[in-house]
Amino acid sequence: MNQPPRLQSIPDSPSALEVRNLSKTFGGVVALNNVSLYARAGEVAALVGENGAGKSTLIKCVAGVHPPDSGTIHIGGRLVQFDSPFASRLEGIETVYQDLALADNLDVAGNIFLGRERSYGIRRGFALRKKEMRRKAKDILVSYGIKVPSISTEAGFLSGGQRQGIAIARAAEWGSRVVIMDEPTAALGVQETVRVLDLIVQLAGRGLAVMVVSHNLEQVLEVSTRIWVLRRGRLVASLLTSETNRQAVIHYITGLTAASEVEEAPPISRGLHT
Repeated sequence: MNQPPRLQSIPDSPSALEVRNLSKTFGGVVALNNVSLYARAGEVAALVGENGAGKSTLIKCVAGVHPPDSGTIHIGGRLVQFDSPFASRLEGIETVYQDLALADNLDVAGNIFLGRERSYGIRRGFALRKKEMRRKAKDILVSYGIKVPSISTEAGFLSGGQRQGIAIARAAEWGSRVVIMDEPTAALGVQETVRVLDLIVQLAGRGLAVMVVSHNLEQVLEVSTRIWVLRRGRLVASLLTSETNRQAVIHYITGLTAASEVEEAPPISRGLHT
């Protein structure tokens, strides 16, 4: 099986996204507790942890779904505040959730331009410029090597990998700074998984900061440059992928040693901008 190339660390690239001391509670449940991390332009940052570690809450804060209780979010070094997902998208952040948010009754072009449709304006009753959108959508897919039966095929008739490709292409087209992906290879076959991992590397190669949330550590180790580990709402490790391994990551995720003894993870030795 062909594997996508591993990206090399880019020490001097800017932090496209940075969260500082982010905290969020839901009733009596502390979902995030003083979490700080970043994603650099041109790199793939992985966010890992067990269910309930706070991964989904963090990306939803960045995506404008949940306002944090405290802490700050910075885009390109600039402090921002999001009161809605639309506000997050305006800052160049696109999120691909596990359900992909595709409209099965719309064709490929309709899904890529979903919410951003091009029309002829009021004089023609806002009729959609379908031919133009289909031409543009085809160009986008070709640029990423995404193959579909036809640009006019409804999303409901596409395979899982094709659907994931459409969602990623949409995020890549509209996300000018950061693309966040939640379990991007879940329920995909082997070949479709390889293709999606390759797309992730392509996005970073084009200068975007990519943050991937995943339970698949083999895939995380294959495509990421840095791994952030959350446990029980806290950040417990910041690891350079080139300097760690699966066993070490599992240790941080679970807090357990190889002998299955409970042990607190050592403090993070690297600063935020190492």
